[in-house]
Amino acid sequence: MSTLLESIAKVRKEVCELHAELTRYELVVWTAGNVSGRIPGHDLMVIKPSGVSYDNLTPELMVVTDLYGTPVRGINTGSAGTVDWGNPDLSPSSDTAAHAYVYRHMPEVGGVVHTHSTYATAWAARGEEIPCVLTMMGDEFGGPIPVGPFALIGDDSIGQGIVETLKNSNSPAVLMQNHGPFTIGKSARDAVKAAVMCEEVARTVHISRQLGEPLPIDQAKIESLYDRYQNVYGR
Repeated sequence: MSTLLESIAKVRKEVCELHAELTRYELVVWTAGNVSGRIPGHDLMVIKPSGVSYDNLTPELMVVTDLYGTPVRGINTGSAGTVDWGNPDLSPSSDTAAHAYVYRHMPEVGGVVHTHSTYATAWAARGEEIPCVLTMMGDEFGGPIPVGPFALIGDDSIGQGIVETLKNSNSPAVLMQNHGPFTIGKSARDAVKAAVMCEEVARTVHISRQLGEPLPIDQAKIESLYDRYQNVYGR
């Protein structure tokens, strides 16, 4: 059980620290955004508490939940008794159900991020995908950044939309209509990187369209860019 406690402590620390990247890259305002991370090998996740200022976040304030979004304080190991890693007396993020649904249905995902970053959310407000007109997009997203369906906060409807939209897409980002971007990754850090890159290309493509119609990239070239970046570059 010490290994589990160590894993939880590690993910809590990482998830806490990654929230600073959201403010560093100006992806969030006030407390409107969150990062979560899966506990490897267990049906558990760690997510930001609801309504707590980023400046006040500590690893101990990160909430551990099961993959249905219910906070969990520990587990009963039988003869060894209950292993208690503690949970703050705080509610998990209002987006917890969406994150949990993604983890249940996409076992390869180790991190989920949600922001309301300005340019990506502007595309979401129009219900318009971001076309793949930059080599950076070919590298990172393997095509356009798709739009997911409108869904209300409160249950796992948003999570369903994320999974349904991304399951047949190379993109680690989805623009939930009238809401904002959600990103996924093999780790929480990968999901944060996807959120940063999503906002960057949303801004750049928007500016390009003010000057005229961006030039599309041939699909075969997009596939070549994606394969090289994902499987060769930096390996």
